[in-house]
Amino acid sequence: MLKLKPTKKRTRKNRLHVTSPLNYSKYNSITWRLVSTIKRLSPSWQATIPLAAMIVLAWGYAAVAQTPAGPSTGDLKVALDTLWVAIAAFLVFFMNAGFCMLETGFCRQKNAVNVLAKNLIVFALATIAFWSIGFGLMFGDGNDFIGLSGFFLPADNSPAIGDAYKGAFSSLNWTGVPLEAKFLFQLVFAGTAATIVSGAVAERIKFVDFLIFSLLLVGIAYPITGHWIWGAGWLADMGFFDFAGSTVVHSVGGWAALMGAAFLGPRIGKYQGKQAIAMPGHNMSIATLGCLILWLGWFGFNPGSVMAADPKAITHIALTTNMAGAVGGIAATATAWLYLKKPDLSMIINGVLAGLVGVTAACAYVNIPSSIIIGLVAGVIVVFSVTFFDRLGIDDPVGATSVHLVCGIWGTLAVGLFAVGPGGYPWMVDLAGKPIGPHGLFMGGGLSTLIPQIVGIVSVGGITVLLSTIFWVALKSTLGIRVTPAEEIEGLDIGEHGMEAYHGFVKEAESGAFAETPHYDKR
Repeated sequence: MLKLKPTKKRTRKNRLHVTSPLNYSKYNSITWRLVSTIKRLSPSWQATIPLAAMIVLAWGYAAVAQTPAGPSTGDLKVALDTLWVAIAAFLVFFMNAGFCMLETGFCRQKNAVNVLAKNLIVFALATIAFWSIGFGLMFGDGNDFIGLSGFFLPADNSPAIGDAYKGAFSSLNWTGVPLEAKFLFQLVFAGTAATIVSGAVAERIKFVDFLIFSLLLVGIAYPITGHWIWGAGWLADMGFFDFAGSTVVHSVGGWAALMGAAFLGPRIGKYQGKQAIAMPGHNMSIATLGCLILWLGWFGFNPGSVMAADPKAITHIALTTNMAGAVGGIAATATAWLYLKKPDLSMIINGVLAGLVGVTAACAYVNIPSSIIIGLVAGVIVVFSVTFFDRLGIDDPVGATSVHLVCGIWGTLAVGLFAVGPGGYPWMVDLAGKPIGPHGLFMGGGLSTLIPQIVGIVSVGGITVLLSTIFWVALKSTLGIRVTPAEEIEGLDIGEHGMEAYHGFVKEAESGAFAETPHYDKR
């Protein structure tokens, strides 16, 4: 233990004298007392003093030199916005799993591998097509009809916005996230459009023809119409609004699917005379799972289209989306129960999806009661649409045309009917804070928004039908788009892929299977 010699007790006078700064005697010098104290230490303790001093000085220097200034508010906003956009893109990507399950469950057992293979490979193809050409055609700077720059994703100065943005994608200068985040989010939308076609042409299309058509759709047809609306093209200038893609994604995919189903013709056994025969899917469990996955994915599809971590916008859009999907499922259940005499599960599934598709264009512009009406109407019309296309001889195994095309058209019209008007919500402003947005007929906006919506539906539908027809006719004339009757009867899993999804399971007996299959009474 360190011991110090006792000192005499100082008087008040002495204490004041010691602390006086004018006295420099050795007895009151702080330095002298420090040296005196050190001398009383043992040699080993004295040896540690230089080391301790060096450590203290080093720590002090490091603390000063390494103290960060901290991220700015702008940097934090970019980080949060990018994180949200990425999470939303991941949710939309996961919708591929939902389409896989839904379409496989709705189709017959002998075609399960073919449906799964199409849904898996289509996103890989969409990635290459959209990166190389599609993104540039859709969002690249050009004219009002097509983008002419931005191919192969050249670098820009994103996340700069507004006039500060310098790059090939001026139509996306409103969102303050890196270019890679913009591309990723738009890519998963493009993949969705191609996946819609898969269900409508299932169980009879050649695998290679579907791959080629998917490349053409994502690389050419989808970006051209997308440029008109989201690429600052002529429809956007006219005042056409589609927040998350009822027309841009769903109707385009629906039109392409309709033309594919029409050129392919119905499956063998679908019709006896003029009567459409139901061909039930082999696994409604995974079809239901697919519906739930898609429902979850829609919380990235619609709220993610804000392209920013705006809590009010995201939660409002998520709620309108969920309301429409829920009411769509309820409405389809009731309609099928009354019209088809049974609460058909396939109709319930398509009703939920119909409500989600229907609200996609208007989800950011309408209030909760309006979203309920949108979902209600979508759930009713999808049931009648499925039976309507059956009567026309359009064989759509999963109802993709009814869900995505018919309800996509309805959702686009709903913007012109129910939108609250410019500045109706805090996020309905431009970069300068000026109120923008559609104004629906039923909300006092007259026909100012409804007319551009109708023009957009007709024009997008027309060009998509034209391009799809060219693609399908070219494929039919060269490669042939349909498998042989023998392959179709045996199943595309064997004919196209040489394998089975359920090896060892009992297969359906093709002979007499169609005659014994129940069908709906549509009287």
